[in-house]
Amino acid sequence: MPARILFRFLSLLPLSWLHVLGAGVGRIVWWCSPGHRRRVLASLGQALGTYDKRLLNAVIAESGRQMLELPFVWLRPHHEVLSRAARVEGLELLERLREDNASLLLIMPHLGCFEMCCQYLCSRWPITALFRPPRQAALLPYMQQGRARVNFNVAPADVSGVRRLVRALRTGEMVVILPDQVPKKGEGAWVPFFGRPAWTMTLAARLSEMDGVSTVMMWAERLPRGEGYVLRFSAPVTPITGTLEQRCVAINRELERLILECPSQYMWGYDRYKRPSGVPAAGEGKPDPD
Repeated sequence: MPARILFRFLSLLPLSWLHVLGAGVGRIVWWCSPGHRRRVLASLGQALGTYDKRLLNAVIAESGRQMLELPFVWLRPHHEVLSRAARVEGLELLERLREDNASLLLIMPHLGCFEMCCQYLCSRWPITALFRPPRQAALLPYMQQGRARVNFNVAPADVSGVRRLVRALRTGEMVVILPDQVPKKGEGAWVPFFGRPAWTMTLAARLSEMDGVSTVMMWAERLPRGEGYVLRFSAPVTPITGTLEQRCVAINRELERLILECPSQYMWGYDRYKRPSGVPAAGEGKPDPD
């Protein structure tokens, strides 16, 4: 069955069914992909040291749920998607910062249903989010449809997208970034992530330096049995201040803090520690951050 037809079909199913099916898909991917297994086990071990089989099984299941909930979030009517926000924590923080006319930089890891946060935010305020296209080109139209909501602006992960983010912040809008993606050469710095050097995006740190910008952390926890999501917004516990490298370190610590709140729902299968082409290994001299 072509990917587009399958995606359309899945979007018609209840969220609870998608999460049941997703748990099965997660197990299939686990057993069929040795590379995926190696990455998950290595990343979990790096972050947690030791963990039990129960957590590993939850990670496997949640990784599949994360994939199969996308048709629902992207293709269902917006009011129906918003109805799955079972609870919103920290909304008063956003409202207070907006009343103070602050431009907001919203940072989240690939934790839980990260797409749900943007769907909720654009129902209340204009947002601009930095996203990369999916690996499967056939899914790009559905991603674009899901993000073509009112007040939802998308910035590509290139120079023009960065300029768009800066303009949005300067006009008092909200900007959303997921900084746990490995950037290209010239766009990162080697800083610790769960105790191991990781080539880390500097863009979020640069934007946090702008005058009048307040940083907020966010993520959406996936509830069991398709009951929806709990959206959480909070101020950083680690102050995001100092030099560019110090800000990158602080952002990674904040990501770690959120991930450890619900480690079963993080995207451990992503190769967070890979070294992009042309980037010197950590410790082999200071890379050019520009």
